[in-house]
Amino acid sequence: MIKELHFSTGGGATNSAVAFSRLGLKTGSICLVGEDANGTTVLDELKKEEITFLGKTKKGMTGYSVILIGLEKDRSILTYKGINNALKKSDIDFKKLKTKWFYISSMMNTSFETAKEIVKYAKKNNIKWAFNPSQYLAEKGIKALKEFIYGCDLLVLNKEEAEALVGSWEMGVWSIDHLLEKLKKYAKIVVITDGPRNVHASDGVRKYSLYPTKTKIVETTGAGDAFASGVLAGLQLKNNLEFALRFGYSESESVIQHIGAKNKLLTLNEALKLIKKRKVRVDILPVGNEQKGNHASHT
Repeated sequence: MIKELHFSTGGGATNSAVAFSRLGLKTGSICLVGEDANGTTVLDELKKEEITFLGKTKKGMTGYSVILIGLEKDRSILTYKGINNALKKSDIDFKKLKTKWFYISSMMNTSFETAKEIVKYAKKNNIKWAFNPSQYLAEKGIKALKEFIYGCDLLVLNKEEAEALVGSWEMGVWSIDHLLEKLKKYAKIVVITDGPRNVHASDGVRKYSLYPTKTKIVETTGAGDAFASGVLAGLQLKNNLEFALRFGYSESESVIQHIGAKNKLLTLNEALKLIKKRKVRVDILPVGNEQKGNHASHT
């Protein structure tokens, strides 16, 4: 028996776009939606959130997911991709892509090839980009994702995705330090989450470890998008990785306490107040000295 039923929009592109816009950043969303009722709902929401739609509408069904939340807050997600993966290069007016950053979430099939073209455009025009892959994209491996990862300004992924991306280690699974070291060869900043456990990051000079506080979890859908977009927004605001990690954590902490991926994404003032209120510990160590105890703790 289903106790409650909620309807809302989702997906990495619109989740992150709403996060950026609510934080006061001028935002555009590149995605493909169908010429159906669900597509109209998505476009209406983007307009309401003051987000410029830079994608395309086409005949077909907009992607749709059914998310089942169990008694232990575990999730089962049934997804119908619709026309989500059919975004073509010709669907994008590149002349309108005047920006300082691109945030690229997971895309497959034709949309995957189109995302490569966006990265090429970013490199050609000295635009920074962030990449937040999914598990099924990470399983393609580093070679298949080289266009997205080589020179990437910000790579955010969870531990399982990082392990899938770099492959198996000779003696078992990779440690966080090994994952950071491996991925840091390609991306300028690497951030790895690990569910309710610590968040780890490296900019090549320092390693950062954020210790999550106890938080009531209602539902985790959208938590990864909220965190990744929050980190990028934090970097734009202060260009300080410690602050950016705190900023991303405040976003994800808010989202997991409510139903829906966007319902409680924060405004800038709300995020800054939450960072100040929640004294989250962040340890900072010089890269290579992780085991020597030479660190600065921030609370």
